[in-house]
Amino acid sequence: MSGEFDQAKGRTKQAVGDLTDDEEMEREGEADEAAGKLKDKVDDAKDKVNSLIDKVRD
Repeated sequence: MSGEFDQAKGRTKQAVGDLTDDEEMEREGEADEAAGKLKDKVDDAKDKVNSLIDKVRD
């Protein structure tokens, strides 16, 4: 869930930066969006590992 929030926050910062010609804000937005995507991928991998562990236990 926090990954989705970071992605939305990043897209918002990018839009605001674009509207105000603030390149630093745009870059911050890109970084936030990338961090959110990474968090989602890590969470997905963690879920898969936990699922495999549960299958092995059964």
